[in-house]
Amino acid sequence: MSTSANHGLQLLRMEAARRQTQHQLDLIDRQITRKMTALIPLIGRRQPGYRRGEPPQPGAFLERYRANLAALTAERQPEIDALARKLARQDAAIAALLARQGPSLEQARVAAAAGGERP
Repeated sequence: MSTSANHGLQLLRMEAARRQTQHQLDLIDRQITRKMTALIPLIGRRQPGYRRGEPPQPGAFLERYRANLAALTAERQPEIDALARKLARQDAAIAALLARQGPSLEQARVAAAAGGERP
């Protein structure tokens, strides 16, 4: 196997690892969204004074929503930060490999991808 094909395979592996890292970040985001969706009915019920004839406070729900969202995000923040740093390193490594190898690497990547998918 030629070196350009090796570089093409290396680029494919690097891009696959980057997609996996991005998938993990997206998964965390979906988990936080799912938890917040489950909390919305509980957040909306708190209306002190509503039964005593006082009108509901217009910004109270949004304030409680933001506070709960911040708390859930803070729980996962170290993991989010670590994955974001990893993603930045992967992006930099892919960019460096592309800059080093130039357009020939893109052709090698296409050839390596086509070679792995035989009909």
